[in-house]
Amino acid sequence: MKRINYIFIIAIILLGACKKDPSEGIQSHERAIEAVTLGDGLVQVGPAVVDRANSKVTVRVLMQNGTTFENVKANIQTSYKSTVKPESGTSIDFAAHDNQATYTVTAETGETRDWTVELVPFTEPLLGTFNVQSLVVYGGTGPEYGGGGVIKMTDKPWVWPAVGGPEAEQDNTLTFVYTGVTPEGNTTGTVTNNAGADGKYADFKYILNPPTDVNNFYRTIPKGEGTWIHDYNANKVIFKSADGKTTTATFVSPGTTTDLGNGKSRTVTDNSFMFTLNGTDDWNNIYSDYDKFVKHPRVYWIDVKKQ
Repeated sequence: MKRINYIFIIAIILLGACKKDPSEGIQSHERAIEAVTLGDGLVQVGPAVVDRANSKVTVRVLMQNGTTFENVKANIQTSYKSTVKPESGTSIDFAAHDNQATYTVTAETGETRDWTVELVPFTEPLLGTFNVQSLVVYGGTGPEYGGGGVIKMTDKPWVWPAVGGPEAEQDNTLTFVYTGVTPEGNTTGTVTNNAGADGKYADFKYILNPPTDVNNFYRTIPKGEGTWIHDYNANKVIFKSADGKTTTATFVSPGTTTDLGNGKSRTVTDNSFMFTLNGTDDWNNIYSDYDKFVKHPRVYWIDVKKQ
């Protein structure tokens, strides 16, 4: 009986060894560029965008002093068992051909496909100094019943401290400096919130009944120095203060209109950092300033103008 078992096991092993690989003899037809990364001092902003339908790859490059496209060594990742010419890492003069170069990818079968790789110059719009122009809030319980409103904070001076309220912020400057790129390809740097001629920052305290500290809502850009990350895929700017608090804004372009619903909207004149706030409904105080600023603020804009 034991001898029969041994024979059975040996037969199974032999059958397994003789089993044919189903992929044997099949060659890959794939001839695509899957990813492109840049080196040699070029700062790539975000991952390359691969358009397979049109055989094109777009790579955004941060423009800095001395940035040129005359000697670019692009690292080209292609399909399984394919090859590429010019070879990955070869120095190419993109500037001579409108910032483009052609790469030919050859599949294992020998089939070829030409791909265009384009370098798109990118200028970080945050870099430089901005003057703070105004602070604006959209808030309120039950906007579908008329409870919502868009209000410039300094238009309601009686709800804030006589000295050091929101008006203290409106002579501030915000200076953005580039320091590098995150592993995800987003630019990052420092932001300095200068207190301006009055030397004061706003202390966001609602002084009517009931007095309430609302700095948790409105101190969205750190006093003094903090850091920023510009996430291009999400179109967000992430601020981080020295104490670790983070806030997230959308950097709004001049002339942009935001539809707030229920017949409300707001158009930005220059630029703005727009923050989404998470207040809570208070039906007992609907239509009041307290409701809009303290209980259910919804959107907060810091309007700025670049120097």
